[in-house]
This record gives sequence, structure tokens and C-alpha cells, in this order.
Amino acid sequence: MIKIEDLYDLDHTLAEKYLKNFIYPWEALSQIKEMIYALGDTLSGDYIQRQACIWIHKTARVAPTASITSPCIIGAGTEVRHGAFIRGCALIGDDCVVGNSVELKNVILFDGVQVPHFNYVGDSILGYKAHMGAGAVTSNVKADKTPVVIHGDSEIETKRKKVGAMLGDFVEVGCNSVLNPGTVIGRDSNVYPLYCVRGVVPANSIYKTGGVIAPKE
Repeated sequence: MIKIEDLYDLDHTLAEKYLKNFIYPWEALSQIKEMIYALGDTLSGDYIQRQACIWIHKTARVAPTASITSPCIIGAGTEVRHGAFIRGCALIGDDCVVGNSVELKNVILFDGVQVPHFNYVGDSILGYKAHMGAGAVTSNVKADKTPVVIHGDSEIETKRKKVGAMLGDFVEVGCNSVLNPGTVIGRDSNVYPLYCVRGVVPANSIYKTGGVIAPKE
């Protein structure tokens, strides 16, 4: 349940072909920059290259106060609001919301993703229509700076110092929650507000008070 095929419907991202090269989503983090450069050269005339290696669909709405660093692709119908900070290596799908004071770095956001208020998302992949409540953030570096380990039924060494969160399709993360390095949340699962999540949350589950994981009924 932590493989790319378990978490994501690849029909909802321009990264479909790229992601098919990997088994686990965190394996794709190392070459997001190169993937965006390659994709940029294939985009249709509906995308406008506003600066070097920044491609924005003509129907996207980008506030003049947003800061965007290359390389970056912003899809059709997406809204980038006042004060957003896109630090580069960001593939943002169609009909997404990147809100006020949101910071993105080295990410893939599938279509319909919403990170609308005061979110930090780094070294992460967010699936179709995933939503992070206000103030919810990904933590992508361990306190001791050692490589991130995925804690599930078994432990998987990522061999990467920076790994944020892998959110499956339709995941809902409650306000002011923290997703610790290497968190994986399965499709259609929810996290209650104000919680610190670590490890793997199965699909169709609710992460509740005290770290209790209950199946959805």
C-alpha cells in the first residue's frame, strides 16, 4: 500500500510517464528538476513560458505577489494566491490551489490538490484531490539529519536526507498537523487536526486522537 500504483491514479498528472519508472514515490524525488525541464519542452501552446523554465497555463491565475523560482510548471485552472513562495522544482497540476504564504519545494502536486493556507510542502508528492488544512505542514528532514526511514510493516531505508510526505489520492489532512519525514498516507484517508503523524497510515483510514488508526466505516 506504499507503492506508487497503490497511492496514485497516474491519469491525473503530467508526471505519469516519469513516475512509472519507480516503485516507491520517494524514489522519484531526486530527479523532479530534470523531469520538469524535459516536460517543459513538450507542453502545448496553451502554456506560456513567462520566465526561463517557468511554464504557466494561460488559464491559471497567479497573483502578482507570488514568488516563483524555476523550474516550475503550473497547470490549467490552478490558482496561486498572494504571497505564495514556490522555491522551484515544482510540478503543479490542473485545478490546484496554492494559497497565501504557502511554500513549495521539490514537489509533485497531482490535479485538484489544495494547499490553501500557510502550508509548507517540501520533497513530497500529493495525490489527486489531496487537501491539507490550514497550517498543516510536511517535515522533510530528521532532527539528527540522518537518512529518512519509512516505518511501516517493515522499515525501508530511503537513503535520502530529505523526504517529506507521500499523500495518496483524496487524502485529507487536518489543520495544523505535522507530517514527519517519510510519512505515507494511503488513498481516501483522513488525519485529525493538530496531530503529529509518523509512519504509514493505511488507505481508507482515520488517524485519530493518540495516534489511533481506525478503518473508515
